[in-house]
Amino acid sequence: MDISARGMTGLRRRDLGALAGAAALAAGRAARAQTPAELRLGAVFPLSGPLAPLGDESYRGVELAVEERAAAGGLLGRVPRLVRADAPDETAAAAEARRLAAGPDRVATIFGSFSSAVALPASQVAEAAGVPFVETGALGDGVVERGFRWVFRTSPRAADFAAAGVAAVTDLLAPAFGVAADTLRLAILHEEAPGGVSVGTAQEAAIRTRGLRLVERLAYAQRAADLGAAAQRLRGLEAEIVLHTGAPGDETILLRAMNDAGWRPRMLIGTAGGYGVAETARSLGDALRGVMSADLTPFDVHERHAPGARAFAELYLRRYGAEPRSGHSLACFVGARMALEAMGRGGGVEKERVRAAMLALDVAEGTTPTGWGMRFDERGQNLRARPMLCQWQVAGNGLRQVVVAPAEAAVADLMPRLGL
Repeated sequence: MDISARGMTGLRRRDLGALAGAAALAAGRAARAQTPAELRLGAVFPLSGPLAPLGDESYRGVELAVEERAAAGGLLGRVPRLVRADAPDETAAAAEARRLAAGPDRVATIFGSFSSAVALPASQVAEAAGVPFVETGALGDGVVERGFRWVFRTSPRAADFAAAGVAAVTDLLAPAFGVAADTLRLAILHEEAPGGVSVGTAQEAAIRTRGLRLVERLAYAQRAADLGAAAQRLRGLEAEIVLHTGAPGDETILLRAMNDAGWRPRMLIGTAGGYGVAETARSLGDALRGVMSADLTPFDVHERHAPGARAFAELYLRRYGAEPRSGHSLACFVGARMALEAMGRGGGVEKERVRAAMLALDVAEGTTPTGWGMRFDERGQNLRARPMLCQWQVAGNGLRQVVVAPAEAAVADLMPRLGL
């Protein structure tokens, strides 16, 4: 009997089963060899609770950057996958960062987090575990001032927002009012929270350095439901320009308190947060008209300074079926995109490789969709991320947040008054 005949008649059923099993095993190995392994990346944001709207908006920016990288061929031969973590408060932030850094779903890098109250505990846990932490939005000083080696912030710091707000007084408002800047009565109002305190402290220092007149620095408790007393005090002090930093929603409470007090200063300059959110305009209507902010890059920005901002808004619309809610998604998209690019260039996700790759980034300003560049100092702070001076003006069919400074990014002239 030749071998072919034996092959037809001499194999028993269990032999056939063994061969089939071997073939399936070989096929599985081949499939795994052809399919890149996952590269898990963490994302810690407040996705529930009072900060959820902007926490989710920020998360979407990171999500789009990771999806873009996956569609372009992956990262380091692997498919990046984002692992979500909801951190509505400090306790949850630490717990979720611990899960991502040391649990069964251990990630290579953690992105966060919109809120300084979330960023501080989450990044501390990540640092202790040796997992790089990339902050794409929180502005509190402590995020990068604790001597950590694996924490990086791609977005502007508190001092940058403070400097932009104070510069608006000297460079734009005083000339528009036709007065000397040092004659204007300035007041600082901020939430008693890490971000608010950091900005308020930096604003006070900038005002003193420029020789301007500060009549009050007033702090209020977190999650305040009423700012009537603050509005009455600032009115009594005849504050002409109010610099305000608070949680999302505080701007609405403040403006309504001003209205109830029958008082309107010459100008209100907010700091990011809810000042750049479309929902704020829908809620307040014309009461928001003329309000300024030192803010993350909005979408009404000159394309010559922020190439790709409009393209990002279109990408966002296709992905989520709605327009972006604020510039937070754009800021997080650019920050995550640059961090992923650095990791790719560094050739690995080990913490030393990531640090070296991040510190090696050298991206010029005016070349990204936010207009920021990317160059980190030894603390992990991006020195080329700068806020825009923005204002709510009538544009098209309604109120829109437009850039009024710097000149290379501006799409509108300053309107030197509040309201109509």
